[in-house]
Amino acid sequence: MNARRWLGSVLVLLALLGGGLTACSKGERLPDGDAGLPVDPVLLAFLSRAKSAHHIADGHEEAGALDKAVEPLQRLVDGPAPGGGGPSAPAEVREVMADTLARLADLKSQLGQHDAASKDVDRGLELAKETTYFRGHLFEVRGLVDERLGKSLHEKGDQAGAEAAKKRALDAFEKSMAIQAEVIERATAKPEGAP
Repeated sequence: MNARRWLGSVLVLLALLGGGLTACSKGERLPDGDAGLPVDPVLLAFLSRAKSAHHIADGHEEAGALDKAVEPLQRLVDGPAPGGGGPSAPAEVREVMADTLARLADLKSQLGQHDAASKDVDRGLELAKETTYFRGHLFEVRGLVDERLGKSLHEKGDQAGAEAAKKRALDAFEKSMAIQAEVIERATAKPEGAP
C-alpha cells in the first residue's frame, strides 16, 4: 500500500520517458522526432532500487515486522544516489528520498523511535523545500510523529510534554493542509486570459 503512493512519481517519470526505455540507453534521445528526455541509466537504476526497497518494506509491514520494514528503506536513503541524494540531486531523486524518509519516520515512530523519526522528517524537509505534495506529506508525518510521542509521554505521566507534543502535531497538520491546498490551487488555477 505505501509503495503505491511512492510509485505515483515514478510512474509519471516513466510516462514522460515513454515506451522507448528499452531502445534507449546511455543518455540517448528517444526516436521519432519526440522531444524526448534523455534516459539516464543511473537515475533509472536508482528508481528501480527504490521501488524494490519499498516492495521489500511492504512485505515486512504486511507481516507486522515494522523493524524489518525499516532496514531496506534505510539502506536506500543512506546508499548511493544520483547527485549524492542531497539538495543538489535531480528533482526525481529528491522526491523519492523525501517520500522514503517520510515513510521511515512513520515506521520509526510506530516503533517508539520518536527522535530518529523526527530526524528523518527534518532530513526530508531539507530535500523537499518547494511547495509540493512531498513537502506537505512530510509535515503530515511530522504531525503523526508528534501525535505518537504525545501519547507515549501521556502514558508515562509527562502531561506537560504530552501537551507540547500534541500542539506541535496540530501545528504540523495545519502546515500540511496549507501546503497541500496551495499545491491543489496551483494545479487547478486557470492561466491568465483563459475563459
